[in-house]
Amino acid sequence: MRENLLDFTQEELANLVSPRFRAKQIYEWIYKKNARSFADMTNLPANLRSELESKFTTEPLKCVKEQKSVDGSVKYLFELYDGKTVESVLLPMKEELVDENGETKRHPRYTICVSSQVGCRMGCAFCFTTKGGLVRNLSAGEIVGQILWIKRENAIPYERRVNVVYMGMGEPLDNFDNVVKAVKILSDNDGLCIAPRRQTISTSGLASQIKKLGDLNLGVLLAISLHAVTDALRAKLMPVNRAYNIEAVLDAVRNFPVDQRKRVLFEYLVIDGVNDSQKDAKALVRLLHGIKAKVNLILFNPHEGSEFRRPTLQAVENFQGYLQLHGVSCTIRQSKGLDISAACGQLREKAKNGELAKVAVSRDTRETGKSKFEKGENV
Repeated sequence: MRENLLDFTQEELANLVSPRFRAKQIYEWIYKKNARSFADMTNLPANLRSELESKFTTEPLKCVKEQKSVDGSVKYLFELYDGKTVESVLLPMKEELVDENGETKRHPRYTICVSSQVGCRMGCAFCFTTKGGLVRNLSAGEIVGQILWIKRENAIPYERRVNVVYMGMGEPLDNFDNVVKAVKILSDNDGLCIAPRRQTISTSGLASQIKKLGDLNLGVLLAISLHAVTDALRAKLMPVNRAYNIEAVLDAVRNFPVDQRKRVLFEYLVIDGVNDSQKDAKALVRLLHGIKAKVNLILFNPHEGSEFRRPTLQAVENFQGYLQLHGVSCTIRQSKGLDISAACGQLREKAKNGELAKVAVSRDTRETGKSKFEKGENV
């Protein structure tokens, strides 16, 4: 089997080709010029192109299904070399703005949510991905490949930067080395040039790995899936809390290097009757005291087999209001993809069960449109 060329940093690739400067040319062809084959790399010698073709692939995954929401978000199901599948999501964040002369005042902005594992071992009670447990880690190139494919297929120009969130299937810090390597590959100036400050690593709270990540000081943003204000409840929702309780997680966060202009993001999944009371809001304010924090409230997105219910918007707005009144920056995440198997793992599970026909629709014929604004999201 040919190796995945996307698994290599430019320095590693330079040790495999001769002369070394060819590595930069290869990187530019793949990441800047969207070359899909080595034959396209016309400034490389023919013998080198032939050698690369025999040893490497630049296509580590293929899209087997996709669903597009009326709000413009798109969920992709990717098949890997071994037949395993993972999901990614393209989220349009801001539309293009054009002035009266037809000139662009603001380019469209996107966030790409990527998977880091096939399945997950964390066992969170509210999560669909964990249903089948952990199957395997993704390689760095399989993570990078999701972003490269989505940018290319949606004709997002190289110079248009995107935000990347490691918040799809899997626990990123449980696949630490490959996620860190993906961050470095993505941020390479000769590659996709996605700065670390545009990359957010979301974790369920592996305190020892948060410390390890902080020691590397990569410049990435950190998001903590908190979801509860007591260890008793968090342990029920998130078994990882038995190994790393709330205090251990917050201690690790306090020592994490944060850019002066940034905050640590705390994800708080609001579940009806479970963690949405004013008492919970008060406790959250106390927990985050002294931390440069921002809270992102997410309305639980129901899925088949779940015992939990989506909260009312009023309850979530009341929760937000209390936090803001007491000096905690807080947003309610805008809903996206509620009409397209939005919860992580749903599209994958439906595909496994044969509930979805293969989608093979050209970009020009996909339905477009905008849904009314509704707050809350669980992608």
